[in-house]
Amino acid sequence: MSSSGDARPDPAGHDARDGGRNDGRDDGRDESPEERADRQWQDLVQEIRVAQTGVQILFGFLLSVAFTTEFRRLPQTDTTIYIVTVVLASLATGALIGPVAFHRLVWGRRIKPETVVWASRLTFIGILLLLATLTTALFLVLRVTTHNALVPWLVAGVLLWYLLCWFALPLWVRGRRRGRGAGRP
Repeated sequence: MSSSGDARPDPAGHDARDGGRNDGRDDGRDESPEERADRQWQDLVQEIRVAQTGVQILFGFLLSVAFTTEFRRLPQTDTTIYIVTVVLASLATGALIGPVAFHRLVWGRRIKPETVVWASRLTFIGILLLLATLTTALFLVLRVTTHNALVPWLVAGVLLWYLLCWFALPLWVRGRRRGRGAGRP
């Protein structure tokens, strides 16, 4: 205890005032590791719902394309791009559904903090695969519909936009937050 009567964190990062609930993180929340995992799981599930819905709709559409008469007339290059796109969509779908299966298989084992970590990793992989899927799908559609030499440049521009929105902006904000100190808004 300091002279002011405040408790100091112990070397493990636990604050005596919160019964060890702070877990060494100064994020302004008074929650146990289990409560934090529950909150993080709920946040993750909401994020997965958004990405999962989009990738499943895209995947379903891509699967149906192979059964059209126009598909049979595609040049081999476009057919290859299509196959790569379908495989990427399938992989993205698997990664984004993975956290649900993971949770179901370890449910009740009292390892939610570890489950959240693995589910978050699968979700991030799913987002990367979704990025690749959207990029190749756009490339294929623009190639087939326009036959324009600008297609790769347009796709590159859209890819840069995705990278900016999905990665650069959040990382920039996170870096600014860290630079200002975690305790200040």
